[in-house]
Amino acid sequence: MNELLRTLCDLPGISGFEDAVRDYIRTALAPFADEMHTDAAGNLVVFRRGRNRPKRRVLFAAHMDEVGFLVTHITEDGLLKFGAVGGFDPRVLLGRRVRVGDAAVPGVISIKAIHLFEKEERENVPAVSALSIDIGAADRAEAEAAVSLGDPVVFDTEYTEYGDGRVLAKALDDRVGCLALMELCQSDLLYDTWFGFTVGEELGLGAAFLAETLCPDRAVICEGTTAADLPGTPDHRKVCHQGDGAVLVYMDNRTVYHPAMFRAVSAAAAKIGAPYQVKEYISGGTDAGAIHVSARGVRCAGIAVAVRSIHSAASTASLADIRAMCDIARACTESEEIYND
Repeated sequence: MNELLRTLCDLPGISGFEDAVRDYIRTALAPFADEMHTDAAGNLVVFRRGRNRPKRRVLFAAHMDEVGFLVTHITEDGLLKFGAVGGFDPRVLLGRRVRVGDAAVPGVISIKAIHLFEKEERENVPAVSALSIDIGAADRAEAEAAVSLGDPVVFDTEYTEYGDGRVLAKALDDRVGCLALMELCQSDLLYDTWFGFTVGEELGLGAAFLAETLCPDRAVICEGTTAADLPGTPDHRKVCHQGDGAVLVYMDNRTVYHPAMFRAVSAAAAKIGAPYQVKEYISGGTDAGAIHVSARGVRCAGIAVAVRSIHSAASTASLADIRAMCDIARACTESEEIYND
């Protein structure tokens, strides 16, 4: 599991530029897939035949994209201005190493030295527009020889196992979900199952196209979710706790997950004794926001991993929590309530 997760997290793939992630997953799953195609939006759709034909068409979904940036301007001094792709707190960006474009040009997100800040600047969070990416270019011409406007920018973060079974990486949101789906695709399944590796989730896109064309009856979304279990956060706003198992979701900012699906996933987790917790604060959103309102309506459930410092250069998660999510997703593939109710 660890090496697969390392590979997935290291791949570049901001929203709209998921090619490397999609290519890797497609190659890895080709020997196992009964059907596979990429739709017009870029979603990778995989069908795996099970031992039985279920009453319901069931989709497991996870998004391939990560948060990042696009180059929007090159200054006369050779610095890159950029726009955010996905939600960011600018405070997590200062001094972060990045890679720019297909050539993975190294750079660092910069701002003027703290010594030059005026008093009011010290008291306010700098806007993304105040930041630049320094790629070591002497001037605009030298920068333009290395990068172009519209180039994607990803964090340059080394995947690291640390502490008591924890991992630090970029893009845990949502390469943990991709990991879970890949494991399922490579396993023997009780029922026919569809898998969707989606694009553009950080912008609220891809999954809508997938759901409209596939028309599933049920969907299980595997995700990374915010863990705010840090000092200074009131208990009722911590959302979930890293190390306490997978996170089951009953509601977020885009979806009320179907109560029967929530009960079915909870029962599947209890049946195998997998540790899980329930999300304690309504926040964020997932592909379910697009899927559950598609076509004639889709009953959705969510299984997540608690991720600290989400949408940053160095998010963290518990490997035991990731294992729990994968195990619960596996148990869901044998749920009569999900496939035949």
